[in-house]
Amino acid sequence: MPGGLEPLDLAGEQVPYHFRCPISLELMRDPVTLATGQTYDRASIESWAATGNTTCPVTRTPLSDFTLIPNHTLRRLIQDWCVGNRALGVERVPTPKQPAEPATVTSLLKQASSVLNPVSARVSALVRLKGLARDSEKNRSVICFPDKAREMLMRILFSDSSSRSSELNQEALAVLVMFQLCESECTEIASDLNKVIYLSELLFHSSIEVRINSASLIEIVLAGTRSSDLRAEISNLDEIFAGVTDILRNLSSYPRALRIGVRALFTLCLVKQTRHKAVQAGAAEALIERLADLEKCDAERALATIELLCRLPSGSSAFAAHALTVPLLVKRILKISDKATEYAAGALMALCSGSERSRREAVSAGVLTQLLLLVQSDCTERAKRKAQMLLRLLRNSWPDDSTGNSDDFGCSEVLPF
Repeated sequence: MPGGLEPLDLAGEQVPYHFRCPISLELMRDPVTLATGQTYDRASIESWAATGNTTCPVTRTPLSDFTLIPNHTLRRLIQDWCVGNRALGVERVPTPKQPAEPATVTSLLKQASSVLNPVSARVSALVRLKGLARDSEKNRSVICFPDKAREMLMRILFSDSSSRSSELNQEALAVLVMFQLCESECTEIASDLNKVIYLSELLFHSSIEVRINSASLIEIVLAGTRSSDLRAEISNLDEIFAGVTDILRNLSSYPRALRIGVRALFTLCLVKQTRHKAVQAGAAEALIERLADLEKCDAERALATIELLCRLPSGSSAFAAHALTVPLLVKRILKISDKATEYAAGALMALCSGSERSRREAVSAGVLTQLLLLVQSDCTERAKRKAQMLLRLLRNSWPDDSTGNSDDFGCSEVLPF
């Protein structure tokens, strides 16, 4: 073993030194070789080059070409070693997917964009691009490196109306939603009502993937458009609220559908003048029914959307009418994040301000304990202010033997009245 290279144990088995990356000293998962003949793990040497280094880490030889050649023989030897030590708990290194080559991406983009090619060939090129884009962030960067790539995908997506339901348009949409559009691209779509209407129609497509991708592009365009007038025009379409709400209501078994649906609905509800359309589309019931299934970030968006809709009289009534609304909001306090706590407290404040029934439900659900813990926690000041206001609002609804009406609470410095 070379001097200075300490033994590395994996599941109690010493890893051969030539299986270890000279940079990270870890077992290589995707060994690649430089022009100097030295082999490194791909992630390590790419990080080395990304930080501005222009030499081979081992030989210190200046490199004008950082071409990485996969060392398939060494990778297979590493995999065989892993399999041979499986009984000791060593996991086999998976065969890595090769990154997209710029020349290959350029060829696929040309094939997909040329109207002279058969439709089947263009679809095949888009399917390959979609697969590459799904593999890694680096591949997506390679695909988008030519500034015309997104423009080409948009052109195919919104091609003549006779082919709007074709596989070609759908595959272009599937690739396009994997990238963030720049402001000018979002504005181009948002300012063309025909394009927006087309996307709203796709929300009701027979293909689940097309529906989800359409909602995703609508969310991307709304989030990337600065003009409040254009955002209002998009959110003024009843079909968009109906389609997004239907995705939340009926496609909840698909994690991506749930995630995209919540994000799209939240972005739509940021437009104040059209929030009532979300209530009319049944968003209140859909959000409450799906709240327990959401991950942290999406739960925050859902709670923020609930708070926004509760500020409307119609929205407050719709949420108050659902038996699970108040108990679920109470349970979300201090359970997910500071933001989620703030939104849940704000929604409860709006509900309890206009409904005696909601106040009784909140007290029965244990909101008093939650709010007292909240005002003494490290949560945001806004969340604490909402909790204090809610405590004042609910004080008359507390049972006579509750902490809120006790002498101890009356002397507390937590919430001065």
